[in-house]
Amino acid sequence: MKRSAAAILAAGAVAIGSAALVLPQAFAAAEGCRVQYTVASQWQGGFQANVQITNLGDAISSWSLGFAFPNSAQRLTQGWNATWSQSGATVTAASVGWNGNLATNGSANIGFTGSWSGSNPSPASFTLNGVACTGGVTNPTTGPTTAAPPTTPAATTPAPPTGTTPVAINGQLRVCGVNLCNQYNRPIQLRGMSTHGIQWFGSCYNNNSLDALANDWKADLFRVSMYVQEQGYETNPTAFTNQVNNLVDMATARGMYVLIDFHILTPGDPNYNLERAKTFFAAVSSRHANKNNVIYEIANEPNGVSWGSIKSYAEQVIPVIRGNDPDGIVIVGTRAWSSLGVSEGSNETEVINNPVNAQNVMYAFHFYAASHQGNYRDAVSRAASRIPLFVTEFGTVDYTGSGPFDQASSTTWLNLLDSLKISYANWTFSDHTESSAALLPGTCNGSNYSGNGVLKASGQFIRSRIMTPDNFPTS
Repeated sequence: MKRSAAAILAAGAVAIGSAALVLPQAFAAAEGCRVQYTVASQWQGGFQANVQITNLGDAISSWSLGFAFPNSAQRLTQGWNATWSQSGATVTAASVGWNGNLATNGSANIGFTGSWSGSNPSPASFTLNGVACTGGVTNPTTGPTTAAPPTTPAATTPAPPTGTTPVAINGQLRVCGVNLCNQYNRPIQLRGMSTHGIQWFGSCYNNNSLDALANDWKADLFRVSMYVQEQGYETNPTAFTNQVNNLVDMATARGMYVLIDFHILTPGDPNYNLERAKTFFAAVSSRHANKNNVIYEIANEPNGVSWGSIKSYAEQVIPVIRGNDPDGIVIVGTRAWSSLGVSEGSNETEVINNPVNAQNVMYAFHFYAASHQGNYRDAVSRAASRIPLFVTEFGTVDYTGSGPFDQASSTTWLNLLDSLKISYANWTFSDHTESSAALLPGTCNGSNYSGNGVLKASGQFIRSRIMTPDNFPTS
């Protein structure tokens, strides 16, 4: 399929088991610490806890936090931003590479989900690198609540929307069953456009172009494709992270959902960029944690790698995002350029039978209408009743991004996605010379991005599909 292979971030392997954690590094003694342990939510049989560690002694380069559950039935199930382990009642959380350095009064934020029965008391004491925390332990735990896990419909109905933008109407999204659902727990479909590589076409993304997408196209979704290789992120991580953050803010101001795409192409194994992805997604999920419109695409188009490797990668990455943004939707790429394995001779059953072990997760599917037709549509139709799909990238031409606009196949594809309420982003909102680009060459040198006069045939077709009413359900 097409060039986009978005790699993932991951920050902190989650290693949960019954065996005690064997720490490969030596931890310098800590002179004191302060710990704030908060039960963020609790439901029957489960809970989520957030832990803030503050170092009160000299600077340290790595750390290990220890505590014991008061109730022997309490168990650790999944953690983030640390390497977690439980042996008996004792729990250990060890720093990962990017958060090991703690200056004096420096803090680290980690967290986990757990299970319980009978009662769910909080730990009374903590140690940092084997030394008891001498700075005091604050423990503002919540009392028992009836809050449900993130993927369960909320117990109360939100107030009617007061705005008209996609985000104002739908609010925080969640996965419910096989659907993307809004704050009213009703299935919705988002429709929008993807950027091309922002290292090449950054001039196409400005106030005028985003105004056109939001107001003229009436797009719900803006996908920001940040290549890692190909003169992208690896050449200047800070500059590219800032560029992504600015585009997220611009889309947010216009009431659109924004999909952050860590875009790998070669090599196709997302694990090659694991450390870069950890750093990037730790930064952007922290920066946008308080927004309700950010979606994370952590593995755009894996290729030449097994589903097991992709799944393992995702299960390391997702906890990093969850540590900062516990509610954000995460989209995981599938095998063979996000074709559910079809382009490498497999099919959707490998994902259905071995799904990612996390909540609020969807699976990416990509197609190029002139190249991918009957058997690809059949795979989507079968998979859509079993797993939540999101078409984070598709083209109206062939898999190279070039060739004639195939209106017939594109129409069949979009009719299928509409019928299944599968969200999509078209490749690309750019003035590239290739036929998949929506804008005529040279458009990004000017200031007008509205109307059909600046669009190629593909762009005119996609605009006509996106600008039809969404009719988002609110009751």
